[in-house]
Amino acid sequence: MSKYREHGGKQAGIPMGPLTLRLPFIHYRFEWPDYLQGLLMCTVCLAIIPVLTGKLGMSFEVALAIVIMNGTLYLAHVTFGDPVVPGWVTPAIPLLIGYVETFAPGVERMQCLIAFELMFGVFCIFLGVSGLAKKFVSIIPNAMQSGIVLGAGFAAVMIVFKPGNGLKSFDNFPWTVVICVGLAFYLLFSEHFKTLRNKNKFFFYLANLGMMPTLALAVFVGPLTGELAWPTFTSEIITSPDFTTLFRDFTMLGNIPIPSAHMFISSIPMVISAYLVIFGDVIQSQALLEDAQKYRPDEHIDYNPNRSHIIFGVRNTIMSVIGPDISMCGPLWAAMQVVLCERYKHGPEAMDSISGGAASFRLGTWTGYFLAPIVAAVRPILGIGLASTMLIQGYVSVRIGILKARSFNDLGIAGVTGAIVATRGAAWGLGAAIVMCALIYLGGDKEKAYIKEEPIFPGDSPDKINKEIEAHLNKVA
Repeated sequence: MSKYREHGGKQAGIPMGPLTLRLPFIHYRFEWPDYLQGLLMCTVCLAIIPVLTGKLGMSFEVALAIVIMNGTLYLAHVTFGDPVVPGWVTPAIPLLIGYVETFAPGVERMQCLIAFELMFGVFCIFLGVSGLAKKFVSIIPNAMQSGIVLGAGFAAVMIVFKPGNGLKSFDNFPWTVVICVGLAFYLLFSEHFKTLRNKNKFFFYLANLGMMPTLALAVFVGPLTGELAWPTFTSEIITSPDFTTLFRDFTMLGNIPIPSAHMFISSIPMVISAYLVIFGDVIQSQALLEDAQKYRPDEHIDYNPNRSHIIFGVRNTIMSVIGPDISMCGPLWAAMQVVLCERYKHGPEAMDSISGGAASFRLGTWTGYFLAPIVAAVRPILGIGLASTMLIQGYVSVRIGILKARSFNDLGIAGVTGAIVATRGAAWGLGAAIVMCALIYLGGDKEKAYIKEEPIFPGDSPDKINKEIEAHLNKVA
């Protein structure tokens, strides 16, 4: 709440070394619009259940137990000072599925998953504790940062429009996507709606609901267009996760032996690949929060990559022991962070602190996992929820990615990098960016790769070029 924070200061909290403890109602205002969004958006988190049941042989109830534990650990981010909406390591999920499928189903497959997630978690903790994470991010040139964010945007849009992606494909429900996602874009980004919001209390409160009106509309539009089924309800009130079977049959706490040294070593390439994706998420987190900060001078947003690495590293380490999860524990749910930041820009009346919005949203998703009527109501619109989040993420990632570029060379490198990231993966994209930055900036002014100004392309502006020519001529003379 505002009384806990001076204008331009950090949100109140209890320092704990690199972490900052923040509790709801004590250190930040509870944001009901974000909590209500979370109740509906919880179903997106449940989308990993078919993967867990199909690839690991779990029952729905066991997989639900994993989702709940992962969802509980989501709360650690804002609780310990990281002002983000955390999520999966989404782009790395197909890579991890391919990796675990090289091992025999059953015990061996669970061992390889445990070895990977434990190695991944420890590696991220090391980067955070050592301080290397923040240094690593700070040495990345503008062009590479821009390319990674652009690539994430391209990939998000491609997920929706690429044929054959099941519930996420535009081909399966085109009318519902057009109508509902169109509403989402209008409420979040339209200049016309901004005018209405500023003049009318009803539209102001509607804007504060974020994506919830879009999902509520989808519950009706989908069935009416014949693209989705109506929700089906039972007498069940509370869901039934099976923690007992999870601990007994799928973890090292029960019947799964500790993985061999060979499994840990063989997981290293997968760990590196997943970290490349994580690295992109960290850059996106920083870019989104920096963009939001421009609109809210009343709060100093304290984002630290080292702290973030510690938190999601610990999350992965814990899950490797109590609930190995193919979705992994990532630092960012980019699409929902976008929605959160857009609402935050409306001012303190809409959202007092970014920490309050992020925490309230994740408390909403956590509540939703346990409420059977909520799960039943939103299960048919799972695909719309995913399509909406991906398209919103794509829109803002492209916008911010372009603005991260500070020269025409940056923009060219970023465009090629983004296309490669989207089509060939993070490893290829980063490799291409490194080569292009080295070739283009080789022998020149290295400061050009790190210009800190507004995106007016100062590196190649006419004034800059004329000054360089004049300086060269004076030197020759």
